Amino acid sequence: MNWRRLSAVMLKEVRQMRRDRITLAMIVAIPVMQLLLFGYAINTNLRDLKAGVADQANTAASRALVMDIVATTVVKPSLSAGTPQELMAAMRRGEISLGIVVPPDFERRRAEGREQVQVLVDGSDNAVQSAAAQLAQMPADTAVRAVVAAERAISVVAFYNPERRSAVHIVPGLIGVILTMTMVLFTGVAIVRERERGNMELLIATPVSSAELMIGKVLPYIGIGLIQTTVVLALGMWLFQVPLNGSVWHVYAAAILLIAANLTLGLLISTRAHSQFQAMQMTFFVFLPSILLSGFMFPFSGMPRPVQWLAEVLPLTHFLRLIRGVMLRGASLWELWPDVLALLAFTTVMMSAAILRFRKRLD
Repeated sequence: MNWRRLSAVMLKEVRQMRRDRITLAMIVAIPVMQLLLFGYAINTNLRDLKAGVADQANTAASRALVMDIVATTVVKPSLSAGTPQELMAAMRRGEISLGIVVPPDFERRRAEGREQVQVLVDGSDNAVQSAAAQLAQMPADTAVRAVVAAERAISVVAFYNPERRSAVHIVPGLIGVILTMTMVLFTGVAIVRERERGNMELLIATPVSSAELMIGKVLPYIGIGLIQTTVVLALGMWLFQVPLNGSVWHVYAAAILLIAANLTLGLLISTRAHSQFQAMQMTFFVFLPSILLSGFMFPFSGMPRPVQWLAEVLPLTHFLRLIRGVMLRGASLWELWPDVLALLAFTTVMMSAAILRFRKRLD
């Protein structure tokens, strides 16, 4: 490894990026745009679901119970009905997502400790079912329970995100999503771009080795990745009050691990692609499984076992465990060492494969 030749490749890559204004704009524009979209537009905690109420008892206690349900802000009454059949018809038409039925013998059921209220749920949307389950965890005197008896109140103690704000869960993971998309994409076209612009002939004539070329192209993008991490972290803490319970240095260390893993993956893609368009296609082929299977959008534990095995190969899966552990739970990287080793191993394998596949030839 000749450090002079390595630094020359790095300087060449930096100058090339500086002349590419679109790439420079993407470095900051992509994190800001995705943070605003995910932070403001996406909310996994459903609120104000359209609900219909059929209070067949129409007593002071039944009306108070319905008011307690509305006070949770999970549901918003938009229809008053006389029978459960009317609620089912409205649900079929898509006018409501939930139906609350208070039976005529509400007072007797309440005195006997039996089921007091029935909640009709539009099961075509799993998120609506999850929101309805929140109603079953209300205190005993105000709970809507179809299964839990009145005397069996559920006590739930939430740590790290007691307010259940979606941004607290999404923003740390968004760092990994942005780094996965941009780092793989930027380096995925690196070698292909040299061929399309006719620079490969010049590189072939130089004494630069394959390893020096690969590493020299990777190192400048580490700085870009850290800039994007800083943008998301700063805006997340400022706009959405996302906590940072762990060490900020551990946050950046975890980011560097993911950046290195994604850059080496991008280089491997670049050695296999024959055009920049093909490299971008291969990049999105990697990006979509990463965002869907890593646990960013859907709970990892809810996936089938074979899918979990596939997800364990993806760098984003391990980064999400690291970043959420450090930022939200205050853990250190030493406590999360299996995921650290997984990212290091992935980087080593991908870089070795990229170096072995690259040949200083025009074909």
